[in-house]
Amino acid sequence: MPFIPHTQEDTKTMLDDIGELSIEALFDEIPEDLRNGQLHATPEGMSEMAMLRLMNERARQDVVQMSFLGAGAYEHHIPGAVWELASRGEFMTAYTPYQAEASQGTLQLIYEFQTMMTRLTAMDVSNASVYEGATALAEAMLMAVRANKKSRSKRLLCAGNVHPRYLQTCRTIITNQQIDIQEIPWRQDRGLLDHGYLDGMQGEDFAGLVIASPNFFGGLEDVDYLTDWAHEQGMLVIGVVNPTALGILRPPGEWGDAGADIVVGDGQPLGIPVASGGPYLGYMCCRAAIVRQMPGRIVGRTVDLDGKEGFTLTLQAREQHIRRARATSNICTNQGLLVTAASIYMSLLGDQGLYSVAARCHHNTALLAKKVLALGNVSLRFPEPFFHEVVFELPKPAADVLAGMSRQQILGGYDLGLFDNRLENCLLVNVTETKTGGDIEQFVQSLAHALE
Repeated sequence: MPFIPHTQEDTKTMLDDIGELSIEALFDEIPEDLRNGQLHATPEGMSEMAMLRLMNERARQDVVQMSFLGAGAYEHHIPGAVWELASRGEFMTAYTPYQAEASQGTLQLIYEFQTMMTRLTAMDVSNASVYEGATALAEAMLMAVRANKKSRSKRLLCAGNVHPRYLQTCRTIITNQQIDIQEIPWRQDRGLLDHGYLDGMQGEDFAGLVIASPNFFGGLEDVDYLTDWAHEQGMLVIGVVNPTALGILRPPGEWGDAGADIVVGDGQPLGIPVASGGPYLGYMCCRAAIVRQMPGRIVGRTVDLDGKEGFTLTLQAREQHIRRARATSNICTNQGLLVTAASIYMSLLGDQGLYSVAARCHHNTALLAKKVLALGNVSLRFPEPFFHEVVFELPKPAADVLAGMSRQQILGGYDLGLFDNRLENCLLVNVTETKTGGDIEQFVQSLAHALE
């Protein structure tokens, strides 16, 4: 099937009917400085056979014997039932459930997802998901600016140890809306936020404070202090949280005296495979008091005139998702298939299962750290409490070590030199419940060999 089925004659006929000279004229409301112009880097088309061969070659490059990567993409065990059910036609091909009378199954599933996410985060309301974790944070920042009526600054404080790709995405999305992000530096000796920096922010007008826990380095912030400090300054608190960590960590709805106001993150650890950079699933929860500012779809439960239970999109008109500049969000998706997989995953594991996964992740990470430190020439860069990621300081650049481990078919972690030149010799390593004692021993031997 051709990508663009219209001939030049078709296009001319349609333009003549609406009184325009060109397709470009239909986009005249987009300012010139925001337009991309010509796509000089777009390659020429290729045949189906050539394309399939190219994609197979690329797929083979992703095959590794063992991965300890992390850094936002986490390899967890996914029960076989998750995708057996999620791949059924009723879920795989379901359209956005605007027509409630024809979409009760989909609506109920999304409602159950929302319920589980609010329980996991201890928040009042969840939406039907947003695109992925990075855009979820950008949406939360925009939401905080709208919802914080006490602030007039259009400024946000953001932890400097949030995932750098998240922060990059946020700047891309919200800078064009004249919203400023001011980073809080992290301490070189701990990897945690510099609380002394906050002293200079006393009395400043910021709409919100972004806290990541676990942060990009795997460390656990003093979320109680940070939450209470932000609320004392009249800021809303946005928590960025790995949902698996909430199996053992206190939920953001219970941070400090009043809890976080908005909670976001990526649901990829909840039954979504690591597959060449996607797909991902952003989640978003908030307090009931500011739910009217929440983007995305929200499913509610009610009863009809006969007293029968039913589900429907609620609190927002459909037009909210399509009215461009006046919409709360221009990223219009609820990631329905991934919501389905995450809901089945959480239902199968339950409270105890999620706790067991999280506890096993932490145990395995602590075990690996102990064995690596026993090598003698490697140290912990940030000796702070962690969940399932740690940073090792090596006697040589992490890029060289990773190359050596790759030759042994082990993806050894994330080179933090890509994030900060000061961390050139630092390696961020993740361990989940999928790793056995033998896997951990193999990692240690591979690391030792690469260091030689």
